[in-house]
Amino acid sequence: MAIFVGIFLILPGLTGIHSISTVSKVMVEKGGSISIPCFYESKYTDNVKYLCKGCKWRICSYEVKTNQYNSTKYLISDDQNQGVVTWTINDLTEEDTDCYWCVMEINQGRDDGNCFIVFVTGKGDATLYVDSQEVTGFIGDQITIDCHYRGSKQIKWCRTGGEGPTSCIKDSGKKDDTKVTINRNTPGVITVTMSELRERSSGWYWCTDEDLQMPVHVTIKERPTTKPTTEQTGTHSSSSNHLLSFIIPLCLLLLIVTVAVLTWFMLKRRKSPATAEDEQTVTYSTVSHVRKTTAQCEEDVTYCNVTNRKSTSGQVEAIDVRVTYSTLALQR
Repeated sequence: MAIFVGIFLILPGLTGIHSISTVSKVMVEKGGSISIPCFYESKYTDNVKYLCKGCKWRICSYEVKTNQYNSTKYLISDDQNQGVVTWTINDLTEEDTDCYWCVMEINQGRDDGNCFIVFVTGKGDATLYVDSQEVTGFIGDQITIDCHYRGSKQIKWCRTGGEGPTSCIKDSGKKDDTKVTINRNTPGVITVTMSELRERSSGWYWCTDEDLQMPVHVTIKERPTTKPTTEQTGTHSSSSNHLLSFIIPLCLLLLIVTVAVLTWFMLKRRKSPATAEDEQTVTYSTVSHVRKTTAQCEEDVTYCNVTNRKSTSGQVEAIDVRVTYSTLALQR
């Protein structure tokens, strides 16, 4: 640790300490990740930024640059509007305990940078940490951040940025018209509540015990409305039109099928054969009458095929009578 102290004593002579600002030291548990903000002046907006690992400035190793692709180990994000570049180091191991330089690359000149220390501890050994480094809230609402710590040092809540010096609050007060309340009722935890949030409340903050810092990025935005947007309304109308274009032809088809079935049943009923009451048929069988006289005359009269048919209209049709007279023989 003595070597780290010595390095910080000579940093002002080696780097542009006034034009670039960042944390001094963070502590992270093994296997975790850490995001570090580095603020720079507007004159460095278009410059390439890079992260260099190693406590000796001239022999540090380049890890990631803004003009190169990120790796799974190192991520870089440059917000040129706010003048802050953020370094993220993932999957930390003991070998990652080292000095890191936040550097602005200067063409045809000496690069400008500032240094911070990452100290990796075992599981459960971190003496200052937060549950999450990313916190989001809505305008007019409030957010809560728990800073966990060990020891007897006084924990403060600070806001930092490239626009001015870091300012801190120990108890309660206001920062940029945002109300800040600090609760110390739980041992080992200070609870920071930020209320009356505004859009300008967004930015980088950190918990600090003067030796360590733990950065927290706060994002404040408009609360989304529950009213459907124009795009959603148009989508719903389009869906309704598609549904109607399907239902109307289906209803017409069902109506046509129903009418066709009813018509078929009616026609079938009309074409059915008449019942026994609609048509009556009377048939008389052959009638024969034989009369013999005392004079031994023999007269044969035969009636045959007498048929009486009654039509369905109730009128009697012409009677078809056939009479056959046999030979008449008289003997005296």
